[in-house]
Amino acid sequence: MIFTVYVLYSIKFNKIYVGYTSDLEQRLLSHNAFATKGYTIKYRPWEVLFTEQFGSKTEATKREKQLKSGVGREMIWNLIRRNES
Repeated sequence: MIFTVYVLYSIKFNKIYVGYTSDLEQRLLSHNAFATKGYTIKYRPWEVLFTEQFGSKTEATKREKQLKSGVGREMIWNLIRRNES
């Protein structure tokens, strides 16, 4: 099974969200439409900014944790700034 680590960006609210899933298409639908509670419902709509794929859940959760760290978030915000230029 392939796991995808993803970064979502809410342009409207200038917010980011980092997660992982085995079904990115379904997970994005959940974040943007189906979910009824949680952080992401407050900042809809979300767009996929960045993805990476891994062969195991362990690898994916490790990378997710890296991206949620200060260094990881700085890298994400730099990516957003480059895309806005």
